[in-house]
Amino acid sequence: MTGPLTGVRVLELGTLIAGPFAGRLLGDMGADVIKVEPPAAPDPLRTWGQAEVDGHHVFWTVHARNKRAITLDLRRPRGRELFLDLVEKSDIVVENFRPGTLEKWNLGYDILSARNAGIILVRVSGYGQSGPDAHKAGYASVAEAVSGLRHLNGFPGGPPPRLALSLGDSLAGMFGAQGALAALYRRTVTGKGQVVDVALTESCLAMQESTIPDYDAAGVVRGPSGTRLEGIAPSNIYRSADGSWVVIAANQDTVFDRLCTAMGRAELVTDQRFASHGARGRNQDELDKIIGAWAAERQPGEIIETLSRAGVIAGPINTVAEVVNDPQLRARGMLVEHYDERVGRNVLGPGIVPVLSESPGGVRHAGPARPGQHNADVYLGLLGKSTAELEELRTEGVL
Repeated sequence: MTGPLTGVRVLELGTLIAGPFAGRLLGDMGADVIKVEPPAAPDPLRTWGQAEVDGHHVFWTVHARNKRAITLDLRRPRGRELFLDLVEKSDIVVENFRPGTLEKWNLGYDILSARNAGIILVRVSGYGQSGPDAHKAGYASVAEAVSGLRHLNGFPGGPPPRLALSLGDSLAGMFGAQGALAALYRRTVTGKGQVVDVALTESCLAMQESTIPDYDAAGVVRGPSGTRLEGIAPSNIYRSADGSWVVIAANQDTVFDRLCTAMGRAELVTDQRFASHGARGRNQDELDKIIGAWAAERQPGEIIETLSRAGVIAGPINTVAEVVNDPQLRARGMLVEHYDERVGRNVLGPGIVPVLSESPGGVRHAGPARPGQHNADVYLGLLGKSTAELEELRTEGVL
């Protein structure tokens, strides 16, 4: 199995989510990702997640897949030299340490690029590599809050909840992978690598649509709007006859026309309260009541089938138990099994996004079961070290 990044080598120094997610995205597309872990301090992600089998947490397979794992102490002189040897044979380094950490180990970008002018260094941190807060450690939860993203979540007047995921980390990982690809392309023009500087806060800020120009132009401070967006209607959740929720989105004129016809309420199309996008936004409470009353008399399957047949966007709010049986996701290959030697069976994971027509990515394996599992592959095979050297490095605690 190959992918569009076959032939690209990535050294991943990150831990937990943001850095490893960037590495996973590159690995999914075919890159050879070598995960570097300190000998006595493996990635804590190995013990994260809510489910475990025989003591092994299966969260690990999500971000470890398609990677090789080596151990290496970058704080030791011999470890530093081994890493620079690997840099010579690589294209991208991904790290998500606090700014200044690589420099403290005498492994800043100036050192890396002196050994390999084409190396690309992806640096993921809480606040970026510059500015008054650059020295601070960063977590997704705080980045979501500082960026203003958390303020937009929840219901008016209530506490701003977090999504039950580390959203800021995942966004930063995606921007890190995007930046790496952009730098790879630029290298084909200049022959030189560069630093890709990704901040968790800025990654959360980048997805906030019109919040900044809304405030700048008119002093609008957007806040949480619960299950809907203020002024965008109808686009909400509605309770069906069995008590479950269905999403109905028909905020375009043409789609709203189809919704009214499907509900048997064609007169609403010309009702001045709902006859335009602006009018529907101003009267969305009334409109939600009308649609809610219609939905409350029907089972969720009937609602979705009726509206889908009419060309109205609607869907259920699925739990993961329903997601893994979704025929559309199954047909698209978005639920992928791969064998995990730690648990002795296949585990299910998310598929590869996006889907490429000519050189699609794929899940080649579930990732390293043990820290340092591929030490021999990398140090003997890639760097050409001898078995005796490898044993010496182990004895010294470098590996």
